[in-house]
Amino acid sequence: MSGQADANSDRAIPQPVLNRIPTYLRAAEDLLADGTETISSSRLAKILGLTDGQVRADLVYFGAFGRPGVGYRVAHLVEELRRVVGIDKPWPVALVGYGSIGRALVAHEGLRRRSFDIVVVLDADPAKVGRKAGRCTVQPVSELEQELTRREIRLAILAVPSGAAQDLAEQVAAAGVVGIMNFASVRLRLPEEVIVMNVDLTLLLERLSLRLKVAGH
Repeated sequence: MSGQADANSDRAIPQPVLNRIPTYLRAAEDLLADGTETISSSRLAKILGLTDGQVRADLVYFGAFGRPGVGYRVAHLVEELRRVVGIDKPWPVALVGYGSIGRALVAHEGLRRRSFDIVVVLDADPAKVGRKAGRCTVQPVSELEQELTRREIRLAILAVPSGAAQDLAEQVAAAGVVGIMNFASVRLRLPEEVIVMNVDLTLLLERLSLRLKVAGH
């Protein structure tokens, strides 16, 4: 990456900036698909509902991607942002829990296109063990640590009941996983080095309902 990125490598990047970077990537990919070759920071800001200065300040954390008077070369921006986000390489993913959410994730073709490849599926229900789950076969959770360690998996998805989430999360972390997407409606207590993203569908719907009510719908 550029010298600018190296110069910023010891700076703490604010969480809101990190949250926005994937949206820059999606916007840049859409522009590339539409045949756009270059884009200014002001036009990119308008697309994303941000300010010109905010776009430039966000991106400079990761490199000098643009050129004064020219803007950003879209193909280059996509390439660099994919590297920043970490999807310039495949991520093997473990899925723990093969219920309705787990089945939907296995069937989600977009995950593999975005470099997230579910390579092992585990469940505690003996009736599900041995079933086909996409390209995988459901394995018992008793094999969790062995399988995740053997495959050197660093990302895992927990799609399990809330009562089982903490124990399974601890097993996942013990197997070397450092990133967990948690669909259980419970906050996990794990070592600081394990990054957890909580996906509470009920909470998201409640937030949407509140916004609709405030908007008068």
